[in-house]
Amino acid sequence: ECHPLRFSGGPAGVAVSGCKFRHYTGVAAPPLHEEAARVARYMTHYSDWGHLATISTQQQVIKGLPFGNIFSVSDGPADNSTEGDFCRKQVYDPEDPRCARLTLTGKMVEVGPEELDFAKEAMFSRHPVMKKWPPGHNWFFMKLVLQQVWLQDWVGGVSVIPLEEYFEATPF
Repeated sequence: ECHPLRFSGGPAGVAVSGCKFRHYTGVAAPPLHEEAARVARYMTHYSDWGHLATISTQQQVIKGLPFGNIFSVSDGPADNSTEGDFCRKQVYDPEDPRCARLTLTGKMVEVGPEELDFAKEAMFSRHPVMKKWPPGHNWFFMKLVLQQVWLQDWVGGVSVIPLEEYFEATPF
């Protein structure tokens, strides 16, 4: 079964850039741009951080306005990581359409007890320092219930990938 990203928020959009995600030892290069669903799954799997955007619920000046922040993400454990920057290796500018951009849109929900062990393993395997975060900060595990997958990875427009196609694709 495929699991969406784990992090925190509310109704949200998550953006990941192919110009700054981690590559893991023994992993092949990203799929060809014609394989949009595989590119999206590859980016989701090999990303450790994403940008979460939602509508602010703070009671001050920004209530109701768009609000975004960087979050740790994980769609499952990955071992033997090494930093890589695919677009720099390809000499792409971060604004070049070939430097892939992925936006996952959906609703953030708290992870239930039946998924909590997997969520912990997935998150802590990629972000071990999080195990030491103080419980008094009241953080918890959430997941994105996916509604739309939007990918730009080539010149000439974007791909809106059907969810079934996205979940059937393998990042490997």
